[in-house]
Amino acid sequence: MTETFLVGVDIGGTKVAAGLVNDRGEIVKHVRSHMITNTDAATGLGCVVSAIQELLRDLPPNHKPVALGACAPGPLDPRKGVIINPPNVPCWRNFPLADALQKVFNMPVKVENDAKAAGLAEVLWGAGRGYTNVFYATVGTGIGAAIICSGKIYHGRTGAAAEAGHMGIQFDGPKCPCGKKGCIEVLASGPAIARRARKKLQENSKSSLLDLAGGNVDEVTGEMVGKASAAKDPVAMEVVHETLDLLAYWLGNVLDFLEPDVMIMGGGVSTMLASHLQEIRVRWKGAVLNPWPDQIPLVLARYGEEAGIAGAAALCRMTS
Repeated sequence: MTETFLVGVDIGGTKVAAGLVNDRGEIVKHVRSHMITNTDAATGLGCVVSAIQELLRDLPPNHKPVALGACAPGPLDPRKGVIINPPNVPCWRNFPLADALQKVFNMPVKVENDAKAAGLAEVLWGAGRGYTNVFYATVGTGIGAAIICSGKIYHGRTGAAAEAGHMGIQFDGPKCPCGKKGCIEVLASGPAIARRARKKLQENSKSSLLDLAGGNVDEVTGEMVGKASAAKDPVAMEVVHETLDLLAYWLGNVLDFLEPDVMIMGGGVSTMLASHLQEIRVRWKGAVLNPWPDQIPLVLARYGEEAGIAGAAALCRMTS
């Protein structure tokens, strides 16, 4: 049987990553280049086109791709393949990305939100294989999510559904960049973890976190919190335990609302919390209405930094 290859393109505010993905979800070749977003739409498109052209250069004849998927920050319209007005890609306003790429490369093109695409990749090739109803969360600089039902992304009426990172869990909490208060993103994302750690260090400076940050409290990052917690630093452990409480409360709400077959966690923070996933599930007991939370697995995603590439390629495998 002839193997099929797909192109997956992950577009961000500062980079374009493109990869060639096979039938098993393996990224057999990838490139990464700079994304320019502070000029005009054509320049931004040129960055994406150049990355794809570099990827396709000198491919063996039996590796030629049959379709192309691109994931980008929202808001966007996945049905029309139009980028609407993403804050970190200001060069594109109501930009028809799918049509533009199709004209250049003469192959089918699909466009989707990055978190939703990554969730689909997990269902096709990763931790969600074999499950019908899947909730995927990516916890990193922000918190994104995807709902996949019977192999299809749930979009809602316009494509804006599943913004679970902006579910409020604290009505009088800190203000999120989205404008709402108490979103899980502003409480438990990587930057939120770092902020909470820095605040605690102002009250208790006896922590290895300061050593990791070179003595500068302002340089503390979420990654440092993870390292210090693994080394049993009390301040860092307290921050991690608070983060687990917040994520467990949020995911418990999702569990009661959706009751998925599995919950998958990806993103940079998930790596830090990988050994703590069972602790989140323990926190569900007595804290959710669903009587069977112990039957819903919470697992680590297959894809890490390459989730955008795999997710974009997975779009080409999704049936309408």
